[in-house]
Amino acid sequence: MFQDKTLNCRDCGSDFVFSVSEQEFYAEKGFQNDPVRCPDCRKAKKQQSQGYGRRDRQMYDVTCSACGKPAQVPFKPSNEKPVYCRECYSSNR
Repeated sequence: MFQDKTLNCRDCGSDFVFSVSEQEFYAEKGFQNDPVRCPDCRKAKKQQSQGYGRRDRQMYDVTCSACGKPAQVPFKPSNEKPVYCRECYSSNR
């Protein structure tokens, strides 16, 4: 029913093969569209969206509400909720 397809990557412009096994996987998952990126660009896009490429993330200096140690958090704290250092947060979970 399926045959290998040669597709063109939206990001890098190279051709890649959308194999029969990949097409079967897509059909099994209910995906209706063919991939628009090659495997390398898909991997890079996935890593970027998961935060691996986020080196410019703003960090904020805070004082832990439990132990009083200085810490850094990736969000701007408000005075409404307590903010914990990594150790205190892990022990309170």
